[in-house]
Amino acid sequence: MRRERGITELYRDDPERADALMLGRRGVLRGAALAAAGAVVGGAIPFARHMPGGLIPAAMAQQGTAATAGPKILKMDGKADLVILGDRPLVAETPEHLLDDDVTPTEKFFIRTNGQIPDATATPDAWELTIDGEVSTPLKIKLGELKQRFPNVTHKLQLECGGNGRAFFTPEASGNQWTNGGVGNAEWTGVRLRDVLQAAGVKPSAVYTGNYSADPHLSGDPARVALSRGVPIAKAMEEHTILAFAMNGKPLPAVHGFPLRLVAPGYPGSASAKWLQRIWVRDKEHDGQGMTGTSYRVPRAPMVPGSKADPKNFMVLESMPVRSIITNVRNGAELPAGTRSLSLRGHAWAGEKTVKAVDVTIDYGQTWQACALDAPPNKYCWQNWRTAVTLPSAGYFELWARATDSDGRMQPPVPAGWNPQGYGGNAMHRVAVLVKA
Repeated sequence: MRRERGITELYRDDPERADALMLGRRGVLRGAALAAAGAVVGGAIPFARHMPGGLIPAAMAQQGTAATAGPKILKMDGKADLVILGDRPLVAETPEHLLDDDVTPTEKFFIRTNGQIPDATATPDAWELTIDGEVSTPLKIKLGELKQRFPNVTHKLQLECGGNGRAFFTPEASGNQWTNGGVGNAEWTGVRLRDVLQAAGVKPSAVYTGNYSADPHLSGDPARVALSRGVPIAKAMEEHTILAFAMNGKPLPAVHGFPLRLVAPGYPGSASAKWLQRIWVRDKEHDGQGMTGTSYRVPRAPMVPGSKADPKNFMVLESMPVRSIITNVRNGAELPAGTRSLSLRGHAWAGEKTVKAVDVTIDYGQTWQACALDAPPNKYCWQNWRTAVTLPSAGYFELWARATDSDGRMQPPVPAGWNPQGYGGNAMHRVAVLVKA
């Protein structure tokens, strides 16, 4: 018996044919196609005439197939119901509706590991950090002394996985298929890395750091490094780059780097080494594990999606791109009959930049509504936004949010800049809601 493809599968496998069947010559849903789409999303689509060709409704994109068991949920003491993207190494993202807090609770913070989670010393203050390389006075300093010798600072800083948004690229990019949940905004306490580097006497020849951690390679081979990334010396000396020993007022949990980690906000999270043991100050760009080829690197010049990468065309991913999310409405939410006003809120951030505007639309981008946007309490803290929208009737609506950074760069409707590892996929956040008739 021949099984017919559903709408979602048809768009995934043959988007041009799907458009032809669903939209017809005029590029709008009509007749039987409109009725079919309405049946799939659960109600009439008031703004169907504005729906872009080739767009899979957000509600449909989340449904999967009958054979799909749904997302695998993390079951770990001290953690919320994160969605597991990988078991080995452990990778889990936070559904957007769990990111509604101004400061992300530790239990809701995403998890990204590259190797095994190490067994840290039972006496955290005895943990030792080495600073060597292009410094006048190499240091070996225990965490207890680090806390006492240098001023302690506390900042609200967001960290974002370099692959956040990877799932939205077409064709599919390699790696864990993050949606929007590879981000968190915690309150970190530690010492400024620059204070420690200055104590070691950074030489004029210093260009980059090379960071090394205690996490064993998945293979168990002690000669292999799970990950070793670094940052330009200017980023290392930036006042918000800290050696953190506390998260949200408590010692770091094991999965988040206990007892000591680097926090380099604005850069991909891989630069914020957990279980930190050594910082090698180098006279050139670091070339450790995760720093070469296409690892955490993006094309200098655009490449054809799906084409073979030329390593010479790639550069290190530094500042993360602008992004916004809606956090108080869950995708697929059903709203009571008669709902006409809906309050929206969320967060926005922009790597090394700030966010200057957030706008939302309910009619597939035909009209946009400006949101109230808060200034960050400190640099690298995400910014809260809020607004209210008017829904004209019952039916299926999509709420889209887009942010614009301080340089005028705006989130695109779909990810731009395809690359084989799927970095920088900052498409607008789309949330489907159904107002009952």
